[in-house]
Formats: sequence, C-alpha cells, structure tokens
Amino acid sequence: MSTTENLRFLFKGIAVEQKTRDYIEKRLTGLDKKFTEEVILTEVEIDLDKKGKFRVEVMIKTPRNLFRSENTSESIETSIDLTVAELEDQIMHQKDKVRTIRKRGALSLKKKLVVDSGARF
Repeated sequence: MSTTENLRFLFKGIAVEQKTRDYIEKRLTGLDKKFTEEVILTEVEIDLDKKGKFRVEVMIKTPRNLFRSENTSESIETSIDLTVAELEDQIMHQKDKVRTIRKRGALSLKKKLVVDSGARF
C-alpha cells in the first residue's frame, strides 16, 4: 500500500488549491520506495499561523512505527520539502536500526554455534 492511498488532508483556516495537493501527493509518493512495511494512514495537516507562515505536519502510520514531522515556513511547498526530508531521515534511521539488530542477532548465534573447538569464525 502506498503513502497516498489512505491520504487525509486537514486544513485549518485556509483553502489549498488542487495544484498544491498534487505537489504534496507527488512528494509523499517518493517515500514509498523507502518503506519496508505497509503504510496504514498518512495525514497532512496544514494551517496558517498569526505571523502568516504555514505550518505543515505529516504523520505516517505503519503497523509497527509512527513517523511524524512538522515544519513552519513562508510557503507550503518549502514546508513540505523540509518535512519530507525529515521523514526520509527517520525512515532510514529505523531501517538501519532493524538491520543492526538482525546483524547482532546473527553474530551472537554464530558465536554460540561452534561445531569444533578448533574451528575459527
């Protein structure tokens, strides 16, 4: 399942054009190849603060993890770009963490599984 299949937009106090929605979907679709598990829900929340800046929050739920990022800037596109970059970092960190845990587990099994006392691993 891709990040845009269960995509939900929440706009607070602003109206967003279809062109901007398409841009957000395009940027989030780029995250699909980084996920190893299915995406259950993607929420994009956009609101305008009192200073005239756009706050964009993206939350992606998977069966095991929740990835969330928030940014505030002058334009929605800039905020989305920064948010997607943070989400990519979070996803890659999680993948590296899982890979390290599996590697450590395999190494500890390998150490325990000695067939011959003279064998070297």
